[in-house]
Amino acid sequence: MAEKTEDETETGTTTVTAVDSDEQTAVRTAERPEEAAADEHAGPAEARSRAGQGAAAVVSAALGVVSLTGGWPGTVAAARETLVGQLRTAADASVATQIKEVYGDAWDTTALWGGLFALAALITAVVVLVRPAFGAPGRTAQAPWIKSVAWAGLTLGVIGLLLAVLTYTGLLLGLPAAS
Repeated sequence: MAEKTEDETETGTTTVTAVDSDEQTAVRTAERPEEAAADEHAGPAEARSRAGQGAAAVVSAALGVVSLTGGWPGTVAAARETLVGQLRTAADASVATQIKEVYGDAWDTTALWGGLFALAALITAVVVLVRPAFGAPGRTAQAPWIKSVAWAGLTLGVIGLLLAVLTYTGLLLGLPAAS
């Protein structure tokens, strides 16, 4: 025979304890039974919403990593800029002009693509983090792992955007000066 009791603390946290009268043992089942019950009985729409938020959080982190490591579009665009620079630069052009046209534009293109990926990571992470504020009233809880991954995506996006801006402006790893 099991008996359930509820104890409410000053902070409003309810602890549900199931007591087995035969063995006199107590088991704590949930800190907030109303949330545990809501999670168990969440409808398909709620499950899809959480799955979507989780997927978006992972995408934001992946975009943040790509912004730091480079991606296929950035590599292709940089190679294209190198080729265009070689075609536009005359054989008798100065060394400074050759460096700028062949390498500088490709470097800037790589930084631009990294910045675009970082910006996409930032926007996606912010949407995931503010999504609970625009959900159904009373259902603002978000799984901790979703928040953690979204914060990681936001952090990687900020770092990627900072590095892209510093690289594009030449403050970080600028082109060498021609002597």
